Amino acid sequence: MPDSCLSTGCKVSYFAVDSIERGKGVSTMRLLIAAILIVTGLPETYGTEGVIMLHGLCRTSASMEKMKTALTGAGYKVVNVDYPSRTASIDQLSEKVISKAMDDPVLEGCAKVHFVTHSLGGILVRVYFSKHDTGRLGRVVMLGPPNQGSEVVDNLKEWKAFQKLNGPAGSELGTDQQSKPKTLGAVNFELGVIAGNRSINWINSMMIPGSDDGKVSVEATKVDGMKEHLVLRCTHTCIMRNPKVIEAVTFFLRDGSFAGVSRS
Repeated sequence: MPDSCLSTGCKVSYFAVDSIERGKGVSTMRLLIAAILIVTGLPETYGTEGVIMLHGLCRTSASMEKMKTALTGAGYKVVNVDYPSRTASIDQLSEKVISKAMDDPVLEGCAKVHFVTHSLGGILVRVYFSKHDTGRLGRVVMLGPPNQGSEVVDNLKEWKAFQKLNGPAGSELGTDQQSKPKTLGAVNFELGVIAGNRSINWINSMMIPGSDDGKVSVEATKVDGMKEHLVLRCTHTCIMRNPKVIEAVTFFLRDGSFAGVSRS
């Protein structure tokens, strides 16, 4: 039984778990597991819902591993996608990456598939589900998404070094009306957005109006149709590893709300 259950109010008997491991038959094991689920208050969907995780631009799936560990411990079947974010346009990445992830064998049997994304990953989800059926889609949590673009892109996208580092997708994340995020409209799914308000990149922050995380302003993370918006003390680079962010993600996937998340 995952340690993370302890942080969500579950009272797990490790003696009971040990008994399961020593059980004499499958039927006995199933009965004991059922009893533990009833006693601890774990959701009936334990192990039957999936989560697809999408990292940000110029990052890898390694950046989401801490989040994956927590969500796996909470009972989700997790696919932590690694994709070449600098090699194609947002439209191309969205179609190829998400279509493949939705068909991942890990998610077989999952009636609902949630998404947890960082930065560009959130825009890929918006693009994909503006074109595809949302019947299997569960809840979505976006971390530091440039839902209204980023002024950093506005200022640097003509630079050759920027283009080489960030690829085609990076140049599509500006704030002008032709930028990809601005063409998408309201979201059509249950969305929680978490924004950071701390920066370790003062040069970038000089380009961004208002509170920001070093890449995206707090205001620019918002999008029409979102259910909830939460601001926490963290940077764009490390938001996905922040313990309070991980707690908030777990709350939203489970309850559809950030209510109850510690803000201190």
